[in-house]
Amino acid sequence: MTSTESELEQGARLTAVDTSADGGAVREIDTGTPPTRFARGWHCLGLLADFDDGKPHPVTVFGTKLVVWVADGELKILDAYCRHMGGDLSQGSIKDGNVACPFHDWRWKANGRCAGVPYAKRAPKLAKTRSWPGMIRNAQIFVYNDPEGNPPPDDVIIPELDELNSDQWTGWTWNKIVIEGSNCREIIDNVVDMAHFFYVHYSLPDYFKNVFEGETAAQYMNSHGRPDVDIMTAYGDTKLESIAAYYGPAYMLNPMVQYYGGYAIETILTNCHYPIDNNSFVLMYGVIAKIPEGLTADQADKMATKITAGIEVGFLQDVEIWKHKSRIDNPLLVEEDGPVYQLRRWYEQFYVDVADVTEEMTQRYEYEIDTTKAVENWNIEVQENIRLKAEREAANASTPETASAT
Repeated sequence: MTSTESELEQGARLTAVDTSADGGAVREIDTGTPPTRFARGWHCLGLLADFDDGKPHPVTVFGTKLVVWVADGELKILDAYCRHMGGDLSQGSIKDGNVACPFHDWRWKANGRCAGVPYAKRAPKLAKTRSWPGMIRNAQIFVYNDPEGNPPPDDVIIPELDELNSDQWTGWTWNKIVIEGSNCREIIDNVVDMAHFFYVHYSLPDYFKNVFEGETAAQYMNSHGRPDVDIMTAYGDTKLESIAAYYGPAYMLNPMVQYYGGYAIETILTNCHYPIDNNSFVLMYGVIAKIPEGLTADQADKMATKITAGIEVGFLQDVEIWKHKSRIDNPLLVEEDGPVYQLRRWYEQFYVDVADVTEEMTQRYEYEIDTTKAVENWNIEVQENIRLKAEREAANASTPETASAT
């Protein structure tokens, strides 16, 4: 498909009531309901370094609680509650690579089998708890969720960042935010949302394209900062070239090049999340940066920290919108809003059984937004804002002189 028209005609479910003064139809918002299941796929839980300390860690995800630990370089994930008497394994300890319950010291292996009961002659033969597939990649840890209980397929890949093995790049600068009262889909919608970069992030995009295929959804964007806004965000007053791609439902990698002050600053952003329940999620984001010539590793780390702080400003701007907006399953769109419905169809594949994934959800789809009209109007708005700001500054500057003259 190459046009948004069919999307607007077919995708929008219009509920109308003839109640307006002019007799026209009033469009009602279809809020729908959040999905009752959690997305199939890999979900990042955080940095490996935060879990690789010889201790069990609690993680509330997919509407349940897990215990996560690392032993002998291997990631291990189980249901958090001991199948003996319900003790919280995440409050226990690691013994011989197994997690030991703090209640009665029952030991559990990574495969979910009971490794032993210290005070008993033998462990129950059928004693088993739920084990979750895990993976270490990019100095991060991942858990795989499948409501059908299938193992992760070999062709579902999280790309590996070779940059993390290079002394020319920094390590991760990392942050996380808990988002309450909002479903994960809200953040996914941003993949196609060109206009919000101008109004929410104070960036002026002049090139914007989406490509969806298989389990990948990509956004290609070139932009520059708005000269009428002083707030520094990740998009700032630099020129930015960005390729952001989701690999599965919850993990995005975003190589960026920012041109500022004659320098080209190369960074890779990761933006990932996992659901706590159907109406809240943990949003995590981190940055690695290529060390520019002439900078020490320490200076580069400080640069990455500053860039991450700017990204946090951008995420908090989104969070403020999510906190107050309504869920909307029938958005009323214009052509420049991009392929919202196509993106949601792509995203739906992670919430249905594998047998129910359709070709429409995974087939290659490309759409480039014509930014001509948007950029034209935005530049007019920017110039008007600059003019008004200059008038205010001139008026403020003249106020003391007027006061002294009287």
